[in-house]
Amino acid sequence: MNPPTATTSIPARTPIGVTQDGPVLHVRLNPSVQDDTLSTAVLDDLIAVLDNLHERPDIRILVLSSMGDDFCLGADRREYRDALALDPTGAALRRVTDKAHRLCQALENTHAITIARLHGKVIGAGLALAAYCDLRVGADSCRFRMPEVGIGLAPAWGGAMGRLIAEAGAARIRELMLTCDAFDAVTAHRLGLLHKVAPLDQLDDTVAAWTRPLARRSPEALLLTKRMLTGYAKAARTADVTLLDSHLLTAQLVPYGGDG
Repeated sequence: MNPPTATTSIPARTPIGVTQDGPVLHVRLNPSVQDDTLSTAVLDDLIAVLDNLHERPDIRILVLSSMGDDFCLGADRREYRDALALDPTGAALRRVTDKAHRLCQALENTHAITIARLHGKVIGAGLALAAYCDLRVGADSCRFRMPEVGIGLAPAWGGAMGRLIAEAGAARIRELMLTCDAFDAVTAHRLGLLHKVAPLDQLDDTVAAWTRPLARRSPEALLLTKRMLTGYAKAARTADVTLLDSHLLTAQLVPYGGDG
């Protein structure tokens, strides 16, 4: 792959790194700031990048990856505890969890074709984030898990349950969410959660095999096709309740203080 030709003006030591290679924007989670979780700072920066794409028709493809040992270990539950300690009513926590929904909707609706490049562990919210990308490739050493039920939480990050069901089917997602079983890249590929599996040292070549032809396609044809696919996937659901997820999660975590 050619070296990046430009770098955005995001300051050093932010939760993500962003570089541009022609029509391809590479967005990398940067755990050197904290760890491999999706903190509020990560969500804010990812939302800012995606919002900025509205003014960047030259960006045709976005590749989402991570600079850490793992792609993502899930949501930052410490922030949930801190938000509840700051505001026991749950309003602050809802603001945190609403960011996840905004991010996933921005990924789904951006004009750019989005590619998730996955390695290491892809856990909980990390899998949800990847599921909202149009194309997904994972290293053959990847390990996946949906641990929310096992740690006493509803799987309500970003409104991803509907997206996961649309991508992999209700029966298998039900099993994986209820059992919290870990699964490997081969299983993820069989379910449709990965489109391709490759050795770790061949991930970039696999991504490039997608980005090169995509960059030559008609931008309008790509955008129209992406939006048609999104529309048909949503039409398969009788209702879209993703806006309720932050309320469901908050209601579960906030202690009930009523009179009964």
